[in-house]
Parts: sequence; C-alpha cells; structure tokens
Amino acid sequence: MKVNILKHFILFFISISISGITSINSPDNNISLKFFISDGKAFYKIDYKNRAIIDTSGLGFEFQNIPPLIDDLQITRLDSLHFDETWEPVWGKEKFIRNNYNELEIHLGETHEPNRQLIIRFRVYNDGVGFRFEFPEQSNMSSVTITNEMTEFNLTGDHQCWWIPADYDSYEYLYNTTKISEIDAKKFGYENRLDRHVMNFKAVNTPVTFKSDEDLYISLHEANLTDYAEMTLALNENFNFESELVPWSDGTKVKTSTPFNTPWRTILIVDSADKLLTSNLILNLNEPNKIEDTSWIEPMKYMGIWWEMHIGKSSWAPISLEGSWSDKGTKIHGATTENAKSYIDFASQNGIRGMLIEGWNTGWEYWGLDTVGYFDFVTPYSDFDLIGLIKYANDKNVEIIGHHETGGQVTNYEKHLENAFAFYNKLGIRAVKTGYAGGIIPKGEFHHGQFMVRHYRKVLETAVDYQIMINAHEPIKPTGIRRTYPNMMTREGVRGMEWNAWSDGNKPEHTTIIPFTRGLGGPIDYTPGIFDITFKAYKDKEKVHSTLANQLALYVILYSPIQMAADLPENYEGNPAFQFIKDVPVNWDQIQVISAEIGDHVSIARRSGVDWFIGCITDENEREVEIPLTFLNQDVGYSANIYVDALDADFETNPTAINVFNQNVDNKTILKFNLSRGGGCAISIKPTGN
Repeated sequence: MKVNILKHFILFFISISISGITSINSPDNNISLKFFISDGKAFYKIDYKNRAIIDTSGLGFEFQNIPPLIDDLQITRLDSLHFDETWEPVWGKEKFIRNNYNELEIHLGETHEPNRQLIIRFRVYNDGVGFRFEFPEQSNMSSVTITNEMTEFNLTGDHQCWWIPADYDSYEYLYNTTKISEIDAKKFGYENRLDRHVMNFKAVNTPVTFKSDEDLYISLHEANLTDYAEMTLALNENFNFESELVPWSDGTKVKTSTPFNTPWRTILIVDSADKLLTSNLILNLNEPNKIEDTSWIEPMKYMGIWWEMHIGKSSWAPISLEGSWSDKGTKIHGATTENAKSYIDFASQNGIRGMLIEGWNTGWEYWGLDTVGYFDFVTPYSDFDLIGLIKYANDKNVEIIGHHETGGQVTNYEKHLENAFAFYNKLGIRAVKTGYAGGIIPKGEFHHGQFMVRHYRKVLETAVDYQIMINAHEPIKPTGIRRTYPNMMTREGVRGMEWNAWSDGNKPEHTTIIPFTRGLGGPIDYTPGIFDITFKAYKDKEKVHSTLANQLALYVILYSPIQMAADLPENYEGNPAFQFIKDVPVNWDQIQVISAEIGDHVSIARRSGVDWFIGCITDENEREVEIPLTFLNQDVGYSANIYVDALDADFETNPTAINVFNQNVDNKTILKFNLSRGGGCAISIKPTGN
C-alpha cells in the first residue's frame, strides 16, 4: 500500500480568507470548491472547468428545544490536506483502489452565546466532492435532536434527471426520466402506493443522477450512513434541492449526542456516463476495513428455492391461514427436503457454490397477519430436515445460505438475533439473506429512518461476531459501508427480478438505468438469469421483459459479489447458454466501460485474472454495438465464447432466440453485433496460449 499525505495549516489560508472566500481544487484542478460566510451564514459552490455545477448553496441545522445553527457564524480555523493512497479491498469490482483527494477542514463558531462549534470537512476528488458536518464534544451542546438538516444542492439548470420518489420504506420503483422541473410523484400515479409512506411528492431518493445540456453527469448521494437518518432530496424552486431526512415516528429526524459526524454528502461530477461506473468516491469516503480475519468472507454464485415461489409453482408455507400471504397462492410447499436436494444436486454438478432456501422455518403461515413474533429463525417445518440437508450439501461441496425474513418485526428479530446467528454459525452457515417485507414494527418507524439504520448496523456487526456474510433485502440503501464491514456483501434496495413475476414487470430500459443510479451506491442483488422468460406453465400474463442473451449480460452489467442463478434447475438443464453463468466470476480485478448512455445501452468488460467477460444490453430499441478488444494483452491469442441475440430475437415475441458460438480474437479485433429489442450479448474471453 502506498500512502502520500501532505498537510498545510492555517497560515496557508490567511491570505485567501481575507477576501471572504476559501477555495480548494481537485488534484487535477478541474473541480473547484469555494466556501464562504455571508451575513453570518455558511455557503459553498462548486465549479467544473470554470462552469458552475452547484451554485451558491446554504448549510445549517435546526434542533428540538435549542436555537438553530445557521446564523452568526464565523471561521475560527482552516486546515488543508492532500491525501493519496492505493488500497486493496477484500473483494470488489477492482483489485486496487486509489484514494486521492484534497481536503479542506473548516472550523466554525457562533459569534454569540452559546458559542457552539461545528466543523465542515470537504474532500475534493477528480470526479467529485464529499463533505460532512462534524460536531465536536462541547459542554453547551451535549444531547442533540435534529429536526432539519438544511443542506442545499443548488443545480444550475433544468437537467435531465433519473429519479424515483422519496418513499421512506422502499426503493422498488422504475426510474423516471424527466427534466428536474418535472419531478412530481403525483403526476406518475404514486399516490395509492404511498398511502402508508410519509413523503414529499417533490422529493427524490438518492442516488439521483443528472445530465446537463453540456453533457456533464452529476449524481447526488451520501456515504458512510452511520447512526443517522437517510437523506432524501426535496425539490424547491429554480432547481434547488434541500436535504430532507427520514423521520422517527415522533417527527424528529436524528437523536444523538456530541461528538458525532453526519454522513458524507456526495456529488459526483464527470464528463461522460462511463466515468460514473468507474468512480470509487463513495467507497473511499468510508472507514478502512475493521475485520481483522476475513478468510471466511467468500464471494459466490448461488441458486435457491425462491423464484418458484414468486411464479406460483410452490409456496413459502406448508400451512395456509386465511388472510395471510401464503393463502394467496399454491398450497405446495417449496422448502421440502426432497426439493432442496434436487437443487443441491444441480448446483453441485455445475459448480454453483451457494444454495438459498426460503420458507424452511416455521412462521410463514402468519406472514401478512397482525400476529407478532411468529418467526424464531431456528425451528424448521416438519417436512424440512435442516441438519441432514447441511450435511448433504457439504458432501457435495455446496453450502447452505441462511434466510431470515422478519416480516418487518424488528423488535422480535433483535430478540432472537444472537441465538439465530449462533445457530447458523454452529451449523457452518456463513451467509444469510435478511428480509424486512411489510411495514416496520414498532409501527410508525420507517425502513430508512435512524431507528432502522441502527438496526441494520446492529445486524451487520453481530454477523461479524459469528462470521456471517449479509445479503440484505428491503434494506437501507448502500453508502459504501462494505469497505468498513466487508461481510456486507450485497443488498436489494431496487425493483428487482421478482417484480416480473407478479406485476407488469420491469421495462427493458430499467437495467440500462440502475447501474448509473442505484448501482452507484454499491452491489445489487438483482437476481438475474431467468431462462424461461414467459413461465407460461405458472402465469398467463406476467413475463420477464428481456431476451435470454440480455439475462446473461446482466451478470457483467449489474455488479454483485454474491450473484444468483435465479431460475429453476429444469430450465437450465441442457441449455448451452448456461455455460456462461457457470463461467462468469463474481469477484473482479478490473473494469473497462466500452460504451454507455443512461437509459439506452450499456457495454462493460470486466477482468478476473487473465480472463475477460463482456456484457452488453439495450433498451426497448434494437441496436448495433461495436466492441473493440484493445484492452486485451498484445501478442496474446484469445478464444471468445459468444452468446448473442439471434436475428429474429425480440423481448416480446421471441425472447429465447440466441446464437452461441466461438471465435478466436486478439487486441486488434473489433466485434460487431446486432442487439434485438430488450436484448444483449455476453462474451467470455480466455487466453489460448497461442
């Protein structure tokens, strides 16, 4: 690891602070951040190559029972720092990550009683800015209840915007593509869905991404969300966004005491869409790894008794109680010993490491009812031999992935948490998928408020004690915590594959948008790999809105270190396209974005060792893609296995038509393919030794 740190202290700033404006640039000098006090209020602005990106934007806080911290401020001290290091993650989309920024540390104080102190720390990278507020320990400000964080992001034009509404309980929406001025959840028919969610119809969840008329790309998000409420962004007039924190049930936002830090507020600024996908700014703003022994953390592919419940082949519960969710579908139980063995056999034969089983533990028959405390997370149904299956799987080099669906009953889960993790640890289970479907109990709390942020972290830290990896569903959004706790492998927090099984589904453009929005936060457990696109044996109208080749490409496009082969074993059996799923890795050394335009198309190459894998997808329009293989080593011959839409493929009329073939390539080769509507191609490239 290489570290180069240079510090410059207050004397450096005296001359430039006389003018009232303190500035700092990115290492490449393209981004300039200015901070200043005007009439006692704090403001910042950001330029990119002398163009205003964030115009003058205010900063401040309001509290319960004490005066706000927004007026009569003065700078009491200024420090700066240059930092440059290269570090190696436990797993990731790249083997090495550079963390290179210039930092400005601004100490503020009130000019009158009670003379409270605040530090604002800015870090300026070549691809954006992060800043946070640090409240030092102080006798005149100990216990703190924040009622409003008044952080503004004053954009400079009516940019094109990719957004979802600020639902305090869910991120599972299709992204809207509009101008900023057109953001309004009511106009998109969300009122009925949001009847139990407190929200501002002019607010959006983050990450939210913009494209300016000058073809600059900007994305607003946050990093290191720790013991704080999620930040949504409320749209005011003139393209001004202001932070709007998710509340507690009593309406307050954050309950804490000094000293404390807010999460980082992040602003990515790049001149092409592909640079969004290669940014590590959010990850770099988190603390280094805290887990000393990481030998038990293993990225893996997995299968599971999961999709068959969504399409209606089987049920999560062997017993149906009137009014419960299990009463709405088939009465055939999915998580039986016999069915699990068939999945394990297939996984073992095809080198799939993990096996998820949902619906094995008692309590699912009460899911959706008002009953509280029906999951104990350790008691199997009578038709499921957990101990015997773990031995059966181990003998076949497959490991069981545990499952903890809470039904949103957080207090009940915390009561059982230690015992449940200890139980899995004793059985040798190293990964758990958690779930929080439904409203949170205690009632009145939200999935994205401070109450649940604390809970998600408690689960993650408890999992470290029992050497368990976490795949969280209905989670808080990712903000880079996986750097600090690399057992936080992946999470949902997106409208994923299952929506195709019981709704009008996900449009083809959906997966061309989420890499540049939700995906900027971190890995996505989207659960790709559906081969039976229409599943007509179980549903009449529902279907997956993509081609088979598109499904393969998603393993490269949508990054996750735990990646699911989501379809039923019988739909993979004998299909030559399944070879790509068997071959594609889940841990990477390098990423190369070939081409990308948000909402239209994405082409990405990833390297693992000496092998390369390419995924290309398009929206509802057919498209020709050109793939120069200049990233391959010179003077080395390669063999490419290619999986591409057949000429007559179409996501609506002929989704499974695919061509599979091999050809020799080198770094001078330029591949050209026609992608059908909703289509794609997937390519694995390996050296031949020639």
